[in-house]
Amino acid sequence: MASLTLHRVFVYGTLKRGEPNHHVMTNTENGTAKFVGEGKTTESWPLVIASKYNIPFLLHCKGKGQLVIGEVYDVDDEKMKELDLLEEYPKFYNRIKIPVYILKDKDDDFGNDTDVLCWVYILEKFKPHLLELPFLSNYSSKGEHGLEFCIDATHPESADPMINLKNEIKEMA
Repeated sequence: MASLTLHRVFVYGTLKRGEPNHHVMTNTENGTAKFVGEGKTTESWPLVIASKYNIPFLLHCKGKGQLVIGEVYDVDDEKMKELDLLEEYPKFYNRIKIPVYILKDKDDDFGNDTDVLCWVYILEKFKPHLLELPFLSNYSSKGEHGLEFCIDATHPESADPMINLKNEIKEMA
């Protein structure tokens, strides 16, 4: 039986429509995700592309960076668990609530400039050099930056990219 609890989530990277991991949002085997609309953070955050895999990261450094454009979804408990697994919450990413403006709803109507609280996956305890990378406002894997997302599960080196990724990105306590 489907869960009745819905969680509002803001995605800014590879989970957005047209991006490499969007299938996670549309696959109903592990819960449901309903597209609410395009959104934009109400505060600036550093969104960077980092690691040899060119992964987009939202860094926990509110006030730096830019207003970030992404997508808002309502997800059930099962889908939230799937997202937590994908993002390795709480071991790799943290999940916090931030205010987000709805820019356009699912019917392409413009939002009403009210903000909603959304869960977002955010990187804490990151290496300081990440704050020296260019800050993005709107991620696209095939953007002008030329840094296409490249985790390939069929490639032997990518069998467990999180091991290498943690050493490259995270500040170990």
